[in-house]
Amino acid sequence: MAESIGNSGTGMKLHTKILIALVVGAVSGIVVNTQLGSTHAGVTWVNTYLAGPVGQVFLRMLFMIVMPLVFSSIALGVAGLGDLRKVGRIGGKAIGYFLGTTFIAATFGLVMVSAVQPGAAVPESVKAELMATYAEDASSKIEAQAAGEFGINTFVNIVTRNPIKSAADGDMLGVIFFGLLFGAALTQIPRERAEPMLKVLEAINDVVIVIVGMAMKLAPYGVAGLIFGVTSRFGFALLKPLGGFVFVVLGALLLHLFVNLSLILRFVIGISPLTYFSRVRATLVTAFSTSSSSATLPAALKTATDGLGVPPKIAGFVLPIGSTMCMNGTSIFEGITVIFLCQVFGIDLTLGGMVMVIVMSVITAVGAAGVPGGSIPLLVGILAMVGVPGEGIAIVLGVDRILDMTRTVVNVAGDISATAFVAKSEGVWDASMVPAKAV
Repeated sequence: MAESIGNSGTGMKLHTKILIALVVGAVSGIVVNTQLGSTHAGVTWVNTYLAGPVGQVFLRMLFMIVMPLVFSSIALGVAGLGDLRKVGRIGGKAIGYFLGTTFIAATFGLVMVSAVQPGAAVPESVKAELMATYAEDASSKIEAQAAGEFGINTFVNIVTRNPIKSAADGDMLGVIFFGLLFGAALTQIPRERAEPMLKVLEAINDVVIVIVGMAMKLAPYGVAGLIFGVTSRFGFALLKPLGGFVFVVLGALLLHLFVNLSLILRFVIGISPLTYFSRVRATLVTAFSTSSSSATLPAALKTATDGLGVPPKIAGFVLPIGSTMCMNGTSIFEGITVIFLCQVFGIDLTLGGMVMVIVMSVITAVGAAGVPGGSIPLLVGILAMVGVPGEGIAIVLGVDRILDMTRTVVNVAGDISATAFVAKSEGVWDASMVPAKAV
């Protein structure tokens, strides 16, 4: 599935088309901006009747699937643990490790983007014009975000009164909470009673993933239209921060991999980072080339058991869960992207807003579909929560492929390390059991 969505038949790969579309849309927009001006009748006509509608169709397809994707992914992820009463100890350790490292990753990413502030390279005049251009789309969301204080009511409101209304209103936290409870409840009833609902959820998830694929096939046209609309209005000034954005994301991913994870390996798991990375190197290359944790799962299982000596029962239980729940790299990307676009659009987040971005980056990273483009709809949902217009996603979508490949490496590295953590905590493995030679 990942490959069928990531590629476009036997011709040019989808990510190549998106990158070309980004360049074509940006260059043509800059040219008409400098030669004709943003208020030229021809430019206005193209934005109103061609580029704008095409971009909006792409965005609407993403928004359309956010809520069913969140609910089905979260519910299936929890229900996939099986009987929580039987696997609670090992499952709890694994999930705790996944969520803990993902939280560290998301926090680290937000600290980096807040310190470097790549979005600050956009002139204040452009920021003001951006907000004026998209005021109708963003004003109500900005007011809601600004009015809400992060406190006890934030947590109370997570418990939705009506999950259907939450979905209709775009209340992602309410839908996520309901999905968590729904999945947990499915593990508490007899398997034969839960099976029909699990099949329905699996079917919904499969259908939504197919729709993600359809939306991503429209991505080159949508990105070209959205980027043309932005650059034809604002010229080159808006594209300058992209280099800084890519630098911050890649820097955060690599630092988390070789600093944060290395510290966990050394002081929590008790294995030399050099030994660990030498054993998992080939699997990380596979992760980089496929951009899919799911596609890398067979190689990861072999690496954990043969390369690190983790017992097969532990690896076989932890890794499949981790392929959908251990998303260190994805949480870094989502958090940095949200803050970067807030900087670009001139939206100042409060401390509570920053905490909410971290929490949402962790939760939605766990719930992201394991296919290329699967995290984009959820990312759009977070942007809407903080008042960033949906059009903003086009600014970063064209450079997403290299970031996707790199964050998958971080996801898989964290996933494999979890097997060693759980095995050590269960007293069935330690660093002395690592084979003398890499497999």
